[in-house]
Amino acid sequence: MREDFLHFIWKHKKIPIANLISTTNEAIEIVKVGTHNYFAGPDFFNSQIRIGNQLWAGNVEIHIKASDWYAHNHELDANYANVILHVVWEEDTAIYRKDNIPIPTLELKTYLPEELVLSYEKLFSKSGKSFINCEKQIEDVAAFTLRNWLDRLYFERLEDKSKLILKLLEDSKNNWEEVLFVMLLKNFGLKINGDAFLSLAQHVNIAVIRKIGGNTMQLESLLFGLSGLLDESNDDIFFKELKKEYQYVKLKFQCTGDGVLKPAFFKLRPPNFPTIRLSQFSNLYSGQHNLFSKLIEATTLEEMYSIFSVDASVYWDTHYTFGKESKKSKKKLTKKFIDLLIINTVLPLKFCYAHHHGKPIDEVLIAIISDIKKEENTIIHKFDALKVSVSNAMESQSILQLYNEYCTKNKCLQCAIGNRLLKGND
Repeated sequence: MREDFLHFIWKHKKIPIANLISTTNEAIEIVKVGTHNYFAGPDFFNSQIRIGNQLWAGNVEIHIKASDWYAHNHELDANYANVILHVVWEEDTAIYRKDNIPIPTLELKTYLPEELVLSYEKLFSKSGKSFINCEKQIEDVAAFTLRNWLDRLYFERLEDKSKLILKLLEDSKNNWEEVLFVMLLKNFGLKINGDAFLSLAQHVNIAVIRKIGGNTMQLESLLFGLSGLLDESNDDIFFKELKKEYQYVKLKFQCTGDGVLKPAFFKLRPPNFPTIRLSQFSNLYSGQHNLFSKLIEATTLEEMYSIFSVDASVYWDTHYTFGKESKKSKKKLTKKFIDLLIINTVLPLKFCYAHHHGKPIDEVLIAIISDIKKEENTIIHKFDALKVSVSNAMESQSILQLYNEYCTKNKCLQCAIGNRLLKGND
């Protein structure tokens, strides 16, 4: 038995609410269950409970065992002074306030329908080989319920991604252009080099980027140099040119790479080598003036594809690393990579910017991300196998949010799918 299951029972009145009796034989009538509190303090605020002939207004606290009240030291906490009802699975001891006045207690185990307990046990009886708790039941959930929940999860995921943006905005004193620079550079590094590229971005003064942004060579040399990619000796001509340019820019603008994490090459496919990604990033910034304004004003996927249509510098047409020639090919940002930039950088930034200025943008974001192909990964494939169809990037983002924030954390009782499976058809 879990405490959040008892919260679910109380919140949705999953007990026969007529003829409830306290453990001291007083009649209990639930007038208002109250507002569910997910933070510190009593579990439900502003409840209204009639106990005997008296209507009480206050808070409700829920525990597995009544003695948990003392185990959690609630009798010493002023936040619990206004608890009007203690709801427990089992009353193993009487509970008193600090002034020795008893707190009325409702014991749930005598009222809970057996079929609800069985549904709960079925939902949480995942074997070690199971993917998610509800994998044998999710197909029974109505498509309308599932789609509405996935729509909500996409915006929940946007809000989670907004946390870093809002922190960067605070650190930069509301410099949106700087936030874009940091977020874009971070996401150019993908998972393996994301942290390294983030540390690089946070060591670069945006004022310096504005001054040298139109010069690809200088910008590329600065990013390569601060990343430690020019530290070694190399007889390659382009390497020497970049290193010379870096020494000039470093001295002129008093830049330092101290504390910047060195990017990795290991386990990466050559197109994702940091050399290629930093060059592509440099060409994006040198080729696009007012990049932030363009991305904020873009309302279609085609506009964004046009903005991100950039190559690495010519040298990289025949190289992936310094001094080692490869088969000639343009190192252009692929549509799949641009999609990731749009999903993880542009749309969260547009979401934050619009909300910061009080402008509605949800429909624009939905239109854009619904045009992007779904992501392909193990999690999406496993949901496909459970007959949860995923047709675009909005739905794949929602599925990732569902899996990472609910399924893996056993938050089935906070999930619309788990709620529906426990509620049945009521």
